[in-house]
Amino acid sequence: MKAIYLSFTAILISFGISQVDIKQPESEKANYSALADTSEFDQKKAIAKLREQIKGLENEPSDEVYKNIQMLNRVPAGRLISIMEMGYSRSLGVTCIHCHDPENWSSDEKAEKIITREMSKMVGQINNNLLADIEALGDRTAIVNCTTCHRGQKKPALNMDDN
Repeated sequence: MKAIYLSFTAILISFGISQVDIKQPESEKANYSALADTSEFDQKKAIAKLREQIKGLENEPSDEVYKNIQMLNRVPAGRLISIMEMGYSRSLGVTCIHCHDPENWSSDEKAEKIITREMSKMVGQINNNLLADIEALGDRTAIVNCTTCHRGQKKPALNMDDN
């Protein structure tokens, strides 16, 4: 059962989401414009702000709480923040602003966000189709996720010499 849970969790993390924009009035949105283009972006503060904004909605489906959710839309809204923070941010060694504009979380302007969506689809194909077809694995659970290639770096490792 633990292996199934770990596999499911890794698949969820690897599938990611497209946006973390809360459906809220413009007047209530956090103002991070001064930090958005600098290394002084405070990820912990931004995540705490998002968690505060969704208070009471943490168990609602993500697409009912956030704007422009294209993947993991049925994942609980509170869990989605954790997936983004632990799955994507840590796996690529980046902060939210690598893919997101904290003044408009739902924006699709950054190419990195589009690339992430496509890579998440690729991971799904590998895990759900290609690895599943390797009969010699038997009952062993084999999965890939962002960390498999990125290893905490923006640029994925291309070969063993990159270590």
